[in-house]
Amino acid sequence: MFLITGSNGQLGTELAKLLPQALLTDVADLDITDEVAVKAYVEAHNVDTIINCAAYTAVDKAEEDEALAAKINIDGPRNLAKSGAKIVHISTDYVFDGLGHKPYQPEDEAHPISVYGKTKLAGEQEVLKYAKEAVIIRTAWLYSPYGNNFVKTMRRLGAEKENLNVVADQIGTPTYAADLAQAIMQILPQINEQNKGVYHFTNEGICSWYDFARKIMELSGLNCKVNPISLQDYANKAKRPFYDVLDKSKIKKTFNINIQHWEEGLKQCLKQL
Repeated sequence: MFLITGSNGQLGTELAKLLPQALLTDVADLDITDEVAVKAYVEAHNVDTIINCAAYTAVDKAEEDEALAAKINIDGPRNLAKSGAKIVHISTDYVFDGLGHKPYQPEDEAHPISVYGKTKLAGEQEVLKYAKEAVIIRTAWLYSPYGNNFVKTMRRLGAEKENLNVVADQIGTPTYAADLAQAIMQILPQINEQNKGVYHFTNEGICSWYDFARKIMELSGLNCKVNPISLQDYANKAKRPFYDVLDKSKIKKTFNINIQHWEEGLKQCLKQL
């Protein structure tokens, strides 16, 4: 039996469509920070595989709420990993400091610069420590037709305003949640002790948030002018990595996955909207 935690989120919603037989839980149904509750749930429902999409993802809020971020991003994954089930655990590009200038390999040394990044890295380490069979997938810039995300925000603001300022010196790759969900579906039957480890998945290509915003406006037929600004001009509590492009060679080779370009993913998402 499959269990999807954080099933109300963007990725959880996409996975639920592909795994109609899966058990779906959010915080109201299962508190992953409660080890006893997790163990009881897994045993009662004969769960053999967990896809953990649950996370504390409010990057700026985490700076002030470190205890809760740690509880959800560290204790939660540990409890799921200790349950005995196979686990696919979703992590983030924010485990890196973004000071590099070539795509990050899964084996590159992590150096998070925010509470969010630090708690997510610690969560990965707990999963690797306690789960016998585990695939950790770091992703970035996730969006979908569901929930709150950059694409939906840009479309809303683009319809309301004539001008928008968007960061042009933070470089990465947008990820269409439906594409990540499809990749996870391909990985599920291949999980074993031999390929336990950390992998990277985003769509192909690289861009800045400014490039991404301009493409969203163009494909949405919006006439809003997008102005480039520096990350330093944007008031954030948490530090962001400047360059957080992820190298996807390992996931493609290990699980035989094809990945489409971010512009194609965006077109598909906009059709849904």
